[in-house]
Amino acid sequence: MKILYIDTSSSYLYVGVVSNDTLLGEVKKDFGHELSKYTVSEIDKLFKKLNLQKDMIDKIIVVAGPGSYTGIRIGMTFAKIYAYTKNIPITMITSLEAMATSVSTKKLIVPILDARRGYVYAGVYANDTNILKEQYIKLSDLKEYLDNLKQDYFFVTNDTIFNFSNMVKYEPDILKIVLKYKNKENINPHLIEPTYLKLTEAEENLKENKNDN
Repeated sequence: MKILYIDTSSSYLYVGVVSNDTLLGEVKKDFGHELSKYTVSEIDKLFKKLNLQKDMIDKIIVVAGPGSYTGIRIGMTFAKIYAYTKNIPITMITSLEAMATSVSTKKLIVPILDARRGYVYAGVYANDTNILKEQYIKLSDLKEYLDNLKQDYFFVTNDTIFNFSNMVKYEPDILKIVLKYKNKENINPHLIEPTYLKLTEAEENLKENKNDN
């Protein structure tokens, strides 16, 4: 079985192809604000490098967020169209799950993404188990929660805004991620939706206006 992994939830493009539990090839590049410009062409380059045709893929695993709104839409749209037109199964995972899976340690793993204004997207994992549900949370509240656990932990991120002493840079282990989630339940491509964890600013304003009325 050949599985295509796609993650465009940040400024980074993380793409890989796994076949029979072996990583055939991958792309890990930071395109900044030009991610949308290069995503499709980079995937095409990877396929050509591996001598793969589009109809050789048996399943897609796509990262649905949280993260960059624009980035998430890029990867999700590509994955949905691909899965639908080629009639292949698709499943989705969160960016925080991917980050937590890529690290091996006995300490608590805290994947974290900047959500601005003192908030972050985060979850807490111990021995491959999610002990704090992934959520949009104030950074100070997250730190208080972690301190109360009285266990060693470290943050995993590729957001340069953070400068914690107990922090490791996120380097996706695409093979490990795919092996963990390859049997996750498939979803109808039409039902695939981004995992934002937070309302967009426009949605929040609309909600506030309704409450005021």
